[in-house]
Amino acid sequence: MNTPVRRIAVVVIAMFLALMGAATWVQYVQAAQLNADPRNVRTLYREYDNFRGPVVVGGEPVASSTPVDDPFGFQRSYAQGPLYAHATGFYSVVFGRTGIERAANELLTGSADSLFWSRIEDLVTGRQPQGSSVELTIDPAVQQAAAAALGSQRGAVVALDPRTGAVLAMVSSPTYDPNVLAGHDTTAVNEAYRALDADPAEPLVNRAIAGDTYPPGSTFKLVDAAAALEAGLTPDSELAAPDVLPLPGSSATIGNFGGASCGPGGTVTMREALRTSCNTAFAQLGLDLGADALREQAQRFGFGAPLSIPLTVVPSRFPEDPDAPQTALSAIGQYDVRATPLQMAMVSAAIANGGEQMEPYLISTVRSADLEVVEEASPDVLRTSMSQATAQALAEMMVGVVESGTGTAAQVPGVRVAGKTGTAQTTDDAAPHAWFTGFAPADDPQVAVAVIVENGGDAGNEATGGRVAAPIARAVFEAVLAR
Repeated sequence: MNTPVRRIAVVVIAMFLALMGAATWVQYVQAAQLNADPRNVRTLYREYDNFRGPVVVGGEPVASSTPVDDPFGFQRSYAQGPLYAHATGFYSVVFGRTGIERAANELLTGSADSLFWSRIEDLVTGRQPQGSSVELTIDPAVQQAAAAALGSQRGAVVALDPRTGAVLAMVSSPTYDPNVLAGHDTTAVNEAYRALDADPAEPLVNRAIAGDTYPPGSTFKLVDAAAALEAGLTPDSELAAPDVLPLPGSSATIGNFGGASCGPGGTVTMREALRTSCNTAFAQLGLDLGADALREQAQRFGFGAPLSIPLTVVPSRFPEDPDAPQTALSAIGQYDVRATPLQMAMVSAAIANGGEQMEPYLISTVRSADLEVVEEASPDVLRTSMSQATAQALAEMMVGVVESGTGTAAQVPGVRVAGKTGTAQTTDDAAPHAWFTGFAPADDPQVAVAVIVENGGDAGNEATGGRVAAPIARAVFEAVLAR
């Protein structure tokens, strides 16, 4: 073989090797990635052509699939779509999946490992593969009560069963209709999504667990009080409570709501300070305890920890290294302290459950197409947030807040309710956020709740947590207790 022919042969062999290598890389190494790529139309057609399991709330499907005469085979639709939108999410041929539709996708499509034997049975019998039904923990009556009480105001409501961690309600406002994003007309879906995405009210954001977290305001005083009780103080310990607290190393000061005094003589018990939500007392308490103690207690409630319910929850946070003035502000839930409504519901739930914080979860049961239980939630202790004695003392202090303090609008006739209000200042000169968190009944807790109404809702600058958020929490308490 002469030299030119030999060279051409080498080049051809190299090209064949390169082609075989590229084909192997695409068909084997990248196969899973390419199959999962939402731009892969064949994958979409194949997935849509199988019956997708329903998402069920209270025994009724709130997301379901029906056969249609188009290349996708089935149409996903959402009963009471706006009520459950931030829980179910949407299943879109254009924008993929969100919410439970994403988090439980393998269960809904029937491709999860736990459904292996069901797939084998389908293969043997020739039955059309079907996804599992996913039953949520949400109670429809509680969800409806929370949504109705919040109304059109921007904000969120979360309700948990403190004994198990089950999510009883998760409402985010404003909401949207996932049906407009689940259609097969891609032009219409794109237009609908662009409108929702451009809306300054951000209806696609699940404010209950994600998006921009909020300054918790005076609801964070529960963390201060827990840290103080764990450090050896009692509800009757006297705290310094000047009318105005100068911040050390700064010309700034902290005052109380409306310029009020917290008690005669410049001191007040911790019980009374929580009842009246005394800013100066808790700011000084934060300085006395120190930032490390506050951060440690916040972490014992879950601040800074990743969490999936299985929807991904944005971690709440306490500032890393605040100076003295920043520590005082952090103690009253300002400066760089940020929390989700779910986090503040978890704080109340831990207190209600004797100091043990249960892991929140949104899926109760998964059933195969034959209605056999494939998976069932088992409540787990997530962490111990405080001692039982601290939880009991703090619960009694919270009862005082609702009985005769800032949270009287959360009262339920004939029921002892524990709670804490919050009115959190914002950084943009807008009206303050209104907060409430608590649980009921105080003696046998069945529900823990957190409510936030952004920028005071309908009350605007006149808003307080007790005036705006507490009545919403009361509606949730009443719905749970009426079951």
